[in-house]
This record gives sequence, C-alpha cells and structure tokens, in this order.
Amino acid sequence: MRSATRGLTVIAIVGALLGTSACAGGSDEPSDQGSASAAGVIAPVIVQLVDQDGRTLSVGLDNVVDLVAVDPTVWSAEIEDPSIAEYVPGGSRGGASFNPGLQPLAVGSTEVTLTNRSDDSTVVFTLEVVAGP
Repeated sequence: MRSATRGLTVIAIVGALLGTSACAGGSDEPSDQGSASAAGVIAPVIVQLVDQDGRTLSVGLDNVVDLVAVDPTVWSAEIEDPSIAEYVPGGSRGGASFNPGLQPLAVGSTEVTLTNRSDDSTVVFTLEVVAGP
C-alpha cells in the first residue's frame, strides 16, 4: 500500500512540474495560440504589455489581443485610428481579474499608445489587423 501511494505521489509531482513548465513562456513573440482549437474556438493573441514598445503586433480580425500586465487597472490607451481597434480596460469584473486588451474592428493598421497612470510610462506600438486569424 505504501509503495502504491508513493508511486502516485511521484506521478502527481512530475505531472504538476510538467504542467507548470508547459505553461511558462519565455518568448518575446506573441503566443501561437491564435490558431483554431479542436473545439473551433480561436485563442487570443497573448503578449506581455511592456514588451511591445516599438513593435508591430499582428492580429486577425476575428481575434483579440490580451495585454498581460502586472497591474491591469493602471493602464489606459489612445488608439490613433479608433475605426481599426477598440481598447478594453483591465480590471475586476464579477470577482475575476482581467488584463487590458484590444478588440479589432476592421482590417488596417494603427498606432496604439498605452499609458501607465501610476508612473506615467508609455508603451507605443503598431497594431496590424489582418483578415485571417
């Protein structure tokens, strides 16, 4: 009995470690989660907000951008061409915490300026909305 319990414990620990390492991302590139899953749902483009300064970020018209932020409540945005995308503020809704994001509205390109209200830092990047996912 002890050996079976010990074996299950080792399997649980190894599984937890593998699951954690699979979820950890160290890449500066947007996640490759924009492809359709088996259920037909398109995963959002997930990026670290502060790493986007000076970059061009491409997103499909039928997708969204999730801007991962340490404190999602301190960011605001100015979108040069609001017909291309809409900013969705981060914060708490219904007891859950949400990152800020961008909702594409039309194919095109626009400059996005994000401002951190707590320290006045800015992140400026180009958002390119494309027809595909």
